[in-house]
Amino acid sequence: MFIYVSTLNKPAALSVEPLLTALRAAGEHTRLRLLALLGRAELTVSELTRILGQSQPRVSRHLKLLCDAGLVERSPEGAWVFYRVADRGLGALLAHNLLELVPANDPQLGRDLQRLDTIIKEHAAAAAEYFRRNAADWDSIRSLYVAEAKVEQAMLEALSDKPIAELLDLGTGTGRILQVFAPRIKRGLGIDSSREMLAVARANLEALNLRHCQVRHGDIYNLPVPDASFDAVTIHHVLHFLDNPGAAVAEAARTLKPEGRLLIVDFARHQLEFLRTEFAHRRLGFADDEVMGWCRAAGLVDANVRHLSASAKSRSDKLTVSLWTSIQSRRAPSRRRSEAA
Repeated sequence: MFIYVSTLNKPAALSVEPLLTALRAAGEHTRLRLLALLGRAELTVSELTRILGQSQPRVSRHLKLLCDAGLVERSPEGAWVFYRVADRGLGALLAHNLLELVPANDPQLGRDLQRLDTIIKEHAAAAAEYFRRNAADWDSIRSLYVAEAKVEQAMLEALSDKPIAELLDLGTGTGRILQVFAPRIKRGLGIDSSREMLAVARANLEALNLRHCQVRHGDIYNLPVPDASFDAVTIHHVLHFLDNPGAAVAEAARTLKPEGRLLIVDFARHQLEFLRTEFAHRRLGFADDEVMGWCRAAGLVDANVRHLSASAKSRSDKLTVSLWTSIQSRRAPSRRRSEAA
C-alpha cells in the first residue's frame, strides 16, 4: 500500500510503513516531550537529561528511536552532538504537525519548558559575559581567527550586484559591518543583544560621523523591525553563538524585501573545541548544506557559497570562513509584525 504526502519540501510517494514507524516512535510520553523540546531549540543529550530528569542511557535510547523514524536529526560537532526536529521528509512533516497539537497548558510540558528556558538563559549569560569582558577589543579578537580585511572585501563583492538602500546587520557587535557598507547604503541598522557591544558600536559610528547608521538593542529571534523592509541583511560571525541558528535565518528572511539578499558569514565546520571553552562558541562552524537548508526553508533561493582560507601563521590555519548568499523570492513573506523600524 502507498500513500501520497506533502513533505516540508515537496510531495513524495511513500510506503505506509515509514508513517507507521514514525507514529509508533512519537506515540510515547517521553519521546513526545523530547519532540516538544527539540521543536524549541537544538540541544545535547546532557541538556535533555537535565531537563527530563532521566538517565542519559534512557534519553539516548529515546533519541535513537526518534532519529531512526526520521522525526529528529543528530549533528555531531567535536565532543558534542546536537539534536533537532527534522526539517525534511515524512518524519519532519509528522513532527511539525504533532507539535501544533501539543497542548500549551500541559503541566509536564510547562515544567520542561521552564527548565529549557533556564538552560537557554545560561547560554545567553555565558555569551553576554564574554562580550562584556571583551567589548572594547572584540575586533582584535576576531582577527586572531581570520583576516577580517579579506572577509570584508568578499562581503562587499557578494552584495555588489545591485544598490542597497536599507541594510540590516544582525549581531552587529562593534558596528564594524555597518562601517564597511556605509559608503554604499542610504540607511543602516544594527541589532545586538549586548548593551556593552552597542555602546562600543555607537561610539565607533559617532567617531566616523556615520549618521545614516544606527544600532538598536534587540533579539535576533524576534527582531523589532517590520516584514519586507530591508534590501540586504548580514549575519557576520553570529550563528555559532546561537541555540537555534535556523530560526535566526528564518527571522532574517522575514525582514527582506522581495529579491532582497541575505549574506551569512561564519566558520565552516571544524573541530577546535577551545572555541567553546575559551570563547563561548555554541557551534563549531557549519556545513554548506546545513546553512543552505535553512535558507531554503525560509523561502530563500539561489543560495551560493564562497570559502576563504584563514592565515596559516597560527592555529587559525584549521579554520575556513564561509560566505553564504541567498535571495528572497519575488513574493514577499507573510506579515507577522507591525513594529516600525
